[in-house]
Amino acid sequence: MLDVHQNIETLAQQKGKVLLPNGRRAKRAILWIWIVLALEAICGILSYREYGLYQSIANGVDIPEEAVDANDMIEGIAGILCALAYVVSAITFIMWFKRAYHNLHRSVSHRLAYSEGWATGCWFAPVINLYRSYQIMRELYLATKGWLAKKGMEANLVLSTAALGWWWALWLISVVSVSIANHFIKHADTLDEMIESSIVSMVSSAIILPLALITVKVVRDYANAETLLAEHQEGCAE
Repeated sequence: MLDVHQNIETLAQQKGKVLLPNGRRAKRAILWIWIVLALEAICGILSYREYGLYQSIANGVDIPEEAVDANDMIEGIAGILCALAYVVSAITFIMWFKRAYHNLHRSVSHRLAYSEGWATGCWFAPVINLYRSYQIMRELYLATKGWLAKKGMEANLVLSTAALGWWWALWLISVVSVSIANHFIKHADTLDEMIESSIVSMVSSAIILPLALITVKVVRDYANAETLLAEHQEGCAE
């Protein structure tokens, strides 16, 4: 259904709308979420392998130092790639998020809770980033669903705020788990600490799986609703 988004700009021009096309941004955001998920899966597998090596050493098994060093090198490369993917994924997601809020501002007749700038700033402001991003996403869902309901489109929508709750809870949990994992990695000096570090890293990677899946759902569901928003928007200047 996301292919329909590529026609938003044409629809806007034909019907005199000012909504900006956002379908390609949604597709890019989803693509990079999948890439992050794939790389996190690889990192999780490598952490499990590392855990096995350290456990074998702890049990007295003679493991060649080269095997440990090779795993560390591969894990380091995967970690760098994963970090870069996270950066690109964050950029593509925020670009989609900002455009979606921009379009909503130009669709509804009532004043929204926040200015368009907050769609970007909410992710970077300390403390505020713990709740404002969720509030804006929830407003996107509720305001869009309400606007389309007036057009008789509500029955065709799947915009569940319950999914948003799970999405944001998993996001906060992932932030905490990544911080804990990084702390363990930086301060792992003894064999026992390295084993603990591997376990925490595996748990952190595992949390990304449901987070990525529900984030894809959140973006895809709203992207589909945004297509309807563009198709049925009335009274906008070209």
